[in-house]
This record gives sequence, structure tokens and C-alpha cells, in this order.
Amino acid sequence: MLTVNTVSADLKKFIQSWLINTLAVLVAAYVLHGKINYGKPLDLFVASLLLGILNAVLRPLLLLLTLPVVFLTLGLFTLVINAGLLYLVGYLLRPQFSVDSFSTAFWGALIISLVSLVLNSLTGTGKARVRIERRRPPPPPPAGPGGGGPVIDV
Repeated sequence: MLTVNTVSADLKKFIQSWLINTLAVLVAAYVLHGKINYGKPLDLFVASLLLGILNAVLRPLLLLLTLPVVFLTLGLFTLVINAGLLYLVGYLLRPQFSVDSFSTAFWGALIISLVSLVLNSLTGTGKARVRIERRRPPPPPPAGPGGGGPVIDV
């Protein structure tokens, strides 16, 4: 059963992931200056929204169709799929948002993936979880005869 709190939490998570995706696309556009272009900030928000929709709808299908290649490349082919989706977004939204070439889309997808991974880990919105734990050192062995002191084999 849907409650107001559930819908509110889902909407908050959606907006947070959309903003992270937008920031990741902005970083890629900044790093690849002149190769990934957008007109206004609104164009960047629309591009990241479309990229998110394509990642949610089309990417699982593409991963399923290319599963043997993804398996043989140990998952690195997913970067090619991500680049293809970014290039498709640039093609669909041209001239407001554009990606110059497939190689630019590849590097842009790599940057977007890394920035999204870091930001999702920091905010806790993604599926990846980073947990840092500090463990206590093990207790020292007991001293005395037969108490587990140093052993010298000759």
C-alpha cells in the first residue's frame, strides 16, 4: 500500500539521483570542454533526465542482448553501451545538447560513471555501498611456559 511517506521518499530519491546525474554530466561537459556542449542549464537537466530514462529502460535490454560480449570483456563492454546511450542523447537533443563523436561519448560515459559512483556512495542513493570499519587489534598471546610464546624450530 502506498502512503504519502513512501511516495515522498521515492520522489526525494528520484530528485536526488537526477541531480547527481546532472552534476556528473556537467563534470563530463566541463572536462571534455567543447566536445560535449549544452546551451542553457535547463538543457543539461533535460539531457540528464533523458539519459536516466534511457538507462532505466533501454540499458537492461542492451545488456541482455550483449551478455556474451559483456561476459567475455569482464564487464568492460558496459562502457561502450553507456557511451552509445550518451551519444544517442546527444543525437536526440541536438542542438541544445550535443556530443561530438563516439569517442567523446566513451570518455564522457566513463567520467559520468565515476562521478556518479562517488556521489552515490557519498549520499547513499545508489546501490553501491562503501563501509569503512575500524577493528580492534587482536589480543596479545598469553605469556609463560607453553603460553604461546615465540617458537624456534631448529
